[in-house]
Amino acid sequence: MGSAAIAATSLVPACASPKGDKKACEVVPLNISFQEGIAPGETLAEKLDFMENLGIVGFEPGGRGLKGRIKEIQDALNGRNIKVSAICAGFDGFILAEDPAVKNQFDTTMHEIIEAAGALGSTGVIMVPAFNGQQPCKPHNQETRDYLCEELHKLGEFAKSCGTTVILEPLNRKECFYMRLVADGAAIARDANSEGVKVMGDFWHMQEETSDYGAFMSAGSKYLQHVHIASRGNRKMPGENGAVDNYVDGFRALQQIGYDKYVSFECGCGGDRATLVTNAVNLLRAQWEEAKGC
Repeated sequence: MGSAAIAATSLVPACASPKGDKKACEVVPLNISFQEGIAPGETLAEKLDFMENLGIVGFEPGGRGLKGRIKEIQDALNGRNIKVSAICAGFDGFILAEDPAVKNQFDTTMHEIIEAAGALGSTGVIMVPAFNGQQPCKPHNQETRDYLCEELHKLGEFAKSCGTTVILEPLNRKECFYMRLVADGAAIARDANSEGVKVMGDFWHMQEETSDYGAFMSAGSKYLQHVHIASRGNRKMPGENGAVDNYVDGFRALQQIGYDKYVSFECGCGGDRATLVTNAVNLLRAQWEEAKGC
């Protein structure tokens, strides 16, 4: 693609700790990841070839059926400079279900995905406590929050034993009533009292936030485990919505907390995929450089 000259990561120094106090500048990479449907290609190998040529270092597969794909993914990544980033959901049921059978579905399938994530060296399994349409659901009150933290503690400890984590994803109010802000997710992760429970931010869902910078700083390096990105108007490739696709404020926070995990594409595509994906990656790298603070 002539893009071999594009560095695999954009490196900038970070000059502030999560608490905001100055520290010696450290190099912070922009580690870009793609979900499985982002790169063009008919086969996984073709997709990974495209990603490698573009300097993409993370691969985010879906969780459904992951147990049966462990060897396939391990073989496909063997010898490449690409690692599994997060695992995107894929479980049945949901953790706040009132129906014990539905809750049991969640427990069974989530444990299976977590085990597979650990085998793949993933940073964690993304989960949402409850979508708007998932009913009957426990009410949105303090008792439910306490219950969620207790359940997440058990899940987080299991994830930790597998060498991975559980990653809470706040969503916008059109999709989720329960947890809409990164700070909410970080507070729940804190109160779950397990190093295996983390939170993520999604630039698309972060329309709920008053500040991208504040959202990421509210989680800090202790809890922020993953980031999703898309265009900010219609959830296509970054850059497809023009000037509104500005991530500099959020990137500045990521650099200041020393975020060294993945920024992963979760989005559609409004035109030629190879062209728009390449343009999006170049845009993110340029904005990461613009956000540098030292």
